[in-house]
Amino acid sequence: MILSKNEINELMRLDPPLVDGMIDPDTQIQVNGCELTVDRVFAFDGRGSIAYDNSERVLPECTELAFDCDGWIDLPSGSYKIVSSEIVHIPKDMIAIARPRSSLLRCGASVETAVWDAGYEGKSECLLLVFNEYGFRLKQGARVVQLLFMGLSSGTDGYSGAYQGYLM
Repeated sequence: MILSKNEINELMRLDPPLVDGMIDPDTQIQVNGCELTVDRVFAFDGRGSIAYDNSERVLPECTELAFDCDGWIDLPSGSYKIVSSEIVHIPKDMIAIARPRSSLLRCGASVETAVWDAGYEGKSECLLLVFNEYGFRLKQGARVVQLLFMGLSSGTDGYSGAYQGYLM
């Protein structure tokens, strides 16, 4: 089942909290999840590759894009990597899935993410897709995704992959 606002608030009292570093928990914790904000935006400068074995994984080079003096960035249509401001601490008996906020969709943009495994701790990277042919204007600190937390029927060993503790 998906956790409610009350259950999320209980997990926020843990040490460490479920989500750390929120700008305003009263705004970001919603009835069915927790919203994450944009800290950094990157453009892809090359191609990546994956195979069955992670030893052949190659992540593409990226260039960080700068927000203007008012905190805005204008993005033409295309794909971008965004990094959240918040740090998540997913318990070993839970997973999370992020979905785009409806306002993002109404602007002709969306976000894609992978499953957030039980036991993962760190910041998140998401794929921001700007479909609007006129582009998209994004402000640093904007709420773009809502994390939905789901309990597992039992705990697990937890995530121990390459991105554990990611704080870029």
